[in-house]
Amino acid sequence: MLNSPVVEAAPEDRPIPRMSGPALMVIFGASGDLAQRKLLPALYNLVQKKLLPEDFTIVGYSRTEYSDEAFREMARVGVEKYSDVEFQEAEWQKFAQGIFYVAGNYDDAEGFARLKSRIEELDQSRRTGHNRLFYLATPPSVYEPVATQLGQADLVHPVDEKCWTRLVVEKPFGHDLASAQALNEHLLGIFDEDQIYRIDHYLGKETVQNILVFRFANGIFEPIWNRNYVDHVQITVSESIGVEQRGGYYDKSGALRDMVQNHMMQLVSLVGMEPPVAFDAKAVRDQKVNLLRSIRPLAPEEVGQYLVRAQYSPGDLNGERLPAYRDEEGVAHESTTETFVAWKLEIDNWRWNGVPFYLRTGKALPQKVSEIAIYFRRAPHLLFDSADDGEHLSRNVLLIRIQPDEGISLKISAKQPGPAVKLQPVNMAFQYGSSFGATPPDAYQRLLLDVVLGDGTLFTRRDEVEVAWDRVTRVLDGWKIQEDQAQSRGVPFRLPTYEAGTWGPAAAEHLLGLEDQSWRKP
Repeated sequence: MLNSPVVEAAPEDRPIPRMSGPALMVIFGASGDLAQRKLLPALYNLVQKKLLPEDFTIVGYSRTEYSDEAFREMARVGVEKYSDVEFQEAEWQKFAQGIFYVAGNYDDAEGFARLKSRIEELDQSRRTGHNRLFYLATPPSVYEPVATQLGQADLVHPVDEKCWTRLVVEKPFGHDLASAQALNEHLLGIFDEDQIYRIDHYLGKETVQNILVFRFANGIFEPIWNRNYVDHVQITVSESIGVEQRGGYYDKSGALRDMVQNHMMQLVSLVGMEPPVAFDAKAVRDQKVNLLRSIRPLAPEEVGQYLVRAQYSPGDLNGERLPAYRDEEGVAHESTTETFVAWKLEIDNWRWNGVPFYLRTGKALPQKVSEIAIYFRRAPHLLFDSADDGEHLSRNVLLIRIQPDEGISLKISAKQPGPAVKLQPVNMAFQYGSSFGATPPDAYQRLLLDVVLGDGTLFTRRDEVEVAWDRVTRVLDGWKIQEDQAQSRGVPFRLPTYEAGTWGPAAAEHLLGLEDQSWRKP
């Protein structure tokens, strides 16, 4: 492997850190896992890195009764465990002085009145500039009540033209097209579109952001990033665990909703989009939406030709015996929820016509990995057929690894040492850790900073959410028809299965085998 050296920028070339101004952030669902594992550690990291001011103010809000001190102790546990900077007592004490708490229900006007009073008090004592950020780290069922109460408490509109109010909404954003549209209508009846930041943490990962830089800042790749040179694209997001204690939630979601509609559609849009006219929120998101609209919508009768779904059966995974999905706690015994999806996705535009994008995601697979593999067309065989002992000439493959071991590699063919012309694939690669001297920061750090700075580039817009849901809902409708047809014949509907610890059902291999391809083994 040829690794790039550690990058050392000259002092005048070093990027200037983006320092935000003062602000107050309210975390709804502050007693939950997301706040403790991700949000509070990310905010602490940003303050220590001088990207947020030391007097940045945090207010937790949830049903659990906490005092300010008790909530600070809970926050400390998460920060000590999950922060990526060295924990220092003196720095923590300064950070903790900006953490406060209000208890209340999510549909309780009195609770929101207390919250408003606390915010107004802190605006004065903490000098927040009246800049307010509301983060919905709650179950989706309370998104609408929280937004309604914020509106009724008059916490939505900025105090004056110099300050701002913003709302961050976690995924899942709806469970189908109709519910996503309804949620958008509700939120947009209270907030303006430019106040709403629909977050997908995948877009905060350094490797995902680097897709655009890799494509558009290097002159050697964009000219061949099209149907004339690319044979097909494979995107894999696999998990090496079962549903664990989330069986009840997962059984109402499934792999298509949980991964494909958001994370994987985002990756498809970044790989396939046209060059934006500028690297700003509107230009980038316009091109992402155009790409998503180019995804071929499937009729119900086509779904079985382009998608494979399955559930995991018992198997050995990470040295332990995993039960079948339908035997997991919280999962219905007759469940038809998929834990694996493979999709041959077609893009009907000038750049990608005829180039399939193969998406694959699942639970209980051998490795936890997220990657994009761009397979280029083979070079003509005439020159090397006889010299290669009749073996097929290897394809060039550009691999973008999102997790783990974030990095990018390019597989090329080279001659083995010796008297014969014997070809062997080799990799030219770099990894973030070795090239930049550090592992990438957690995605939430970048995304939270962007919200405070008002940069919506890495967040999804209303039309982007809805067109992605449109393509996925068509698949869900096709699956529902398949199940209804089985029931009308009096036949119990069963999904195909794959053994836990394997890469999915045989039908997924067949999906690529029809085009004389095979899935890459990470």
